[in-house]
Amino acid sequence: MYAAMLVRYRRPLSEIEAVTEAHRAYLRTLKEQGILLASGPLDPRTGGLLLLRVQDASPLADLDTIRDNDPFYKAGLANYEPLVWNPGIGKDALDRL
Repeated sequence: MYAAMLVRYRRPLSEIEAVTEAHRAYLRTLKEQGILLASGPLDPRTGGLLLLRVQDASPLADLDTIRDNDPFYKAGLANYEPLVWNPGIGKDALDRL
């Protein structure tokens, strides 16, 4: 199962930038674990988007854990919108990532 996590900043960009390196370090950990497939800021920079691999049995629980451990969330800097996704076209390509 896959998911997207839409991240929307709640605070000024100057406060976001103060925590960005910790956030990116956390995302690198998720990438190393095979959970994060891709991520990046929105344009304009009002937030970001995470493309994630989650368990079929408990995708929302996985997404809650991912959100709860993100430094942006811990600092109260962003809101998170989890979107569980079951791709039809292109799933085989995602599975190879």
